Amino acid sequence: MITDGAALNRWRLILGKNADRQLPLGEGRVLRMDDALDFLYGREEGQDVKREAQGGGGESQLTVARWLSEVRSLFPQETAEVLQRHALDRYQLTELLTDREVLEKMEPNQALLETVLSLKHSMKGPVLDAARRIVQRVVAQLMERMRSEVQRSSLGKLDRSRSSRVRSIHNLDIRRTIRKNMAHYDRDNQRLVLEQVYFNGRVRRYNPWRVILAVDESGSMLPSVIHSAVMAGIFAGMPMLDTRLVIFDTAVVDLSDRVEDPVETLMSVQLGGGTDIAGALRYCESLITAPYRTMVVLVSDLCEGNTRQNLYGVCHDILESGAKLIALTALDANAAPAYDRATAEKLAALGAWVGAMTPARLADFMADVMRE
Repeated sequence: MITDGAALNRWRLILGKNADRQLPLGEGRVLRMDDALDFLYGREEGQDVKREAQGGGGESQLTVARWLSEVRSLFPQETAEVLQRHALDRYQLTELLTDREVLEKMEPNQALLETVLSLKHSMKGPVLDAARRIVQRVVAQLMERMRSEVQRSSLGKLDRSRSSRVRSIHNLDIRRTIRKNMAHYDRDNQRLVLEQVYFNGRVRRYNPWRVILAVDESGSMLPSVIHSAVMAGIFAGMPMLDTRLVIFDTAVVDLSDRVEDPVETLMSVQLGGGTDIAGALRYCESLITAPYRTMVVLVSDLCEGNTRQNLYGVCHDILESGAKLIALTALDANAAPAYDRATAEKLAALGAWVGAMTPARLADFMADVMRE
């Protein structure tokens, strides 16, 4: 007889809801897992199978979009991929791939954004166009919120692109003032009429710091990929930062030419595949021109698909050059990472800063580095 609670729950999930009387489940997460599995595999039941009405603590009336979100959050990546493949291939749950109206009726939020990004490679025509519009709307929401957080952060206080309410000759932005008032130039009297005078947010000037964001596009990193793309777009608008964006799996793609457009960045991401962190960082190393004013920000769960010695070697070289290396095991609103702890400890021992951050905390951290 099995007495271990975890083992009983596993057997109960395998047997399905019809075994609930013999093997009742606990509460919380495991009930959500049961609902997600039943949403898919309950379709195997014939008409002769009847269930008694029963309550539960899981989400009621799962939709395809909600189900996909639940699967990604509840199960390991490999399991989630199997469930998603079964849904599309065996049970033809293709509403998100083929029905534009279904997609357009869904509430644009980050959960739907993650679903769209995970399935966009299978979308075509009007459905793909609708998906892109969802990406644009959700990214705009994230951009507005995260830009406000950055502006309130220590990094925002260093940004000379921000206007200041403190009007002083010491922080007069003469170039911007002239540029913005050129439409009011009085040709007859040959003088510039100033209708609006602009001031910098801070007096101190900064030579640009180069920030190289290297983002792991494996499926488990999807929330961090989204936040990294939006943060890169925000950084690109800050004149004291020279922002480069690199995404990678086993290949490296430099998206620096579109860093100001997070939508294009996210539509370029191909989730899944292997992971060659060392290869990506070696490419990032080639982008370092002024080491003492460079931050390499690696966003990854640190699950290296190549040999770890290669990874440690390139990290050592970056740090020895004088550049800062920041390894973020998560960059999202929750900063709740799942990562390879042994690799993280080794990188920390080499001198890298390793941890999980919210976007606002990253902005504060970068400001601290720039002040050193």
